[in-house]
Amino acid sequence: MDPSLLRESKSFKKRALEVPSVENKKKKEKALAEEPKVKKRSSFASPKLDASNYKSFVGSTPHKFGVLAKIVKHMQKRHLEGEDHPLTLDEILDETTQLDVSSSTKTWLANTALPENPKIETTDENTYMYKPVYKIRDKRSFLKLLRTYDLKGLGGVSLKDIQESLPNSEKILKHLQNDIIRLPGADKDEVLFYNDKTISFNVDEDFAKLWRQVPVDIDDEKIEQYLQKQGMKSMQNTKKRQVATVLSRKQMMKKKGLKRARDNVHLADLLNLETGETV
Repeated sequence: MDPSLLRESKSFKKRALEVPSVENKKKKEKALAEEPKVKKRSSFASPKLDASNYKSFVGSTPHKFGVLAKIVKHMQKRHLEGEDHPLTLDEILDETTQLDVSSSTKTWLANTALPENPKIETTDENTYMYKPVYKIRDKRSFLKLLRTYDLKGLGGVSLKDIQESLPNSEKILKHLQNDIIRLPGADKDEVLFYNDKTISFNVDEDFAKLWRQVPVDIDDEKIEQYLQKQGMKSMQNTKKRQVATVLSRKQMMKKKGLKRARDNVHLADLLNLETGETV
């Protein structure tokens, strides 16, 4: 081949490679379109948190229950201090310094939280009071409660429940210490019983000593052995037990006068197996 033609051919191929083709451009655009787009975070995506708007953001649910807990604690304190008049929701929020709660929190308190709380009582006028375990206000109503439990055989009442229900409970319990029996209960609590002095009586010391000497960890066998040593016979059931006999089916039928059913009796007049004749 002519050297000049060879040089022109190489020069043409070089220029062709340097010129971008439409096809290559389309491929590049398609590849860029298929790449996942990364969203840029906007500087305005989330507002700044500060002391004025913190309560309306993501931590609002714990904040709501915090508001409720503060209200219940305040209402219980009012009750134990002798204040028994009901309050509106706004008055409660004012006394607990929580007037800055949101409208949604107030709606939740009025419609759900306070009416369904076991320690809060809602009146007909949409006001609220503390709801104690026992409705007792003084030592007279407290003693009446203990007497009622004693007469009906209901046992005692929890000291913790009395402390949460009775205003000035410690002072009243100290004043009525001779009318109350205090016994230890579960979970470091105490159980209070009414001390009925009308049934109290003096027991002779000799009887008390005998009572203390009687062991309590005895069973029926030990009682029987003790009675035998003392020359006494224990009460025993001398009647012989009747052993139930299991009768067979034949014996039962014979006893009741029943005859055993025979096979093909209902075909006796149709079949004669011995002669082979059929009717």
